[in-house]
Amino acid sequence: MGEQPIFTTRAHVFQIDPTTKKNWVPASKQAVTVSYFYDSTRNSYRIISVDGSKVGVIINSTITPNMTFTKTSQKFGQWADSRANTVFGLGFASEQQLAKFAEKFQEVKEAAKLARDKSQEKMETSSNNSQESGRETPSSNQASSFNGTDDEKISHGGPETAALMSENDKLTTTVEQSNTNAKKLETELQTLRDSNARLVDSLTESSANVEIWKKQLNTCKEESDTLREKIAELESQCEKANVEKERNSKLTVRVQELETELQDKEQELENLRKQAEIIPQLMAECESITEKLQAAEVKNKDLEDRIEGLQADIEDSQSKQGNMKGELKKFMDVLDGKIDELHEFRQGLSKLGVDN
Repeated sequence: MGEQPIFTTRAHVFQIDPTTKKNWVPASKQAVTVSYFYDSTRNSYRIISVDGSKVGVIINSTITPNMTFTKTSQKFGQWADSRANTVFGLGFASEQQLAKFAEKFQEVKEAAKLARDKSQEKMETSSNNSQESGRETPSSNQASSFNGTDDEKISHGGPETAALMSENDKLTTTVEQSNTNAKKLETELQTLRDSNARLVDSLTESSANVEIWKKQLNTCKEESDTLREKIAELESQCEKANVEKERNSKLTVRVQELETELQDKEQELENLRKQAEIIPQLMAECESITEKLQAAEVKNKDLEDRIEGLQADIEDSQSKQGNMKGELKKFMDVLDGKIDELHEFRQGLSKLGVDN
């Protein structure tokens, strides 16, 4: 029948960083298929995952009874594979998927333990059978070769026969131990051969995986360089876009200013239109004012003439007033003299009265 899948799920695959032994390195760019396989010919279980995009094996781990699957978070679990010399990690989309995978890991681990126990029982049974056959055949052969038949033992007897029998027992024990050691060595040799074959397979797969990882690394580097170039282009485009935004903002402000000025000009134009409607009235008023001004000028001319006449009269009156002032001064001087004379006369009268 060969290997058959017994459980399949999807998860993100990680491996521990071989240098730091702390950080996780993603082995797949996206969620991939992870399956449990059962090999009926070897009676073994493996976890296998293949990245379909790169056609490479990213997990090839044989389950042994010593392995332990550990849940490190609600959606992440890990297990260590000493043969692959790494630690695998799986990130699931939900807690239920993680729980099912952990349960299946425990079941497969128990099945691997039972398979190992059965193989050990078979090996012990086969070794016991071989020991029993070794005890019967070599002892009889050696007894016949060294000591002869039973009749001969009985017929000859004596201390030599006892020494030969003890030597025969020692040789039988040595042969049994040799057979047992040979079986153990054969078992260990077979185990080493199986381990060597597995190591060769693992080494081959590892070499293939290394080549695949190198290709993936080169692809990632190329993609990284391409992304960096795109980022640089996007940054330059962003700078240009920022410059355009600044220009657009300035243009927007200028447009708003021009719209404001246009509104002001429209308002002025409207005011001028209103004033233009008033201009005929103003012209008529101006003409009437001009006529009035002309009439006023005529009147002003007449008034100026009258003022000139009045000024002449004033000058005549002023000259007459000056003459009158001179005459009045003279009269006042005469009056003062008369007053002085009256005062002297009064004093003279007062003296006359006192004398009398």
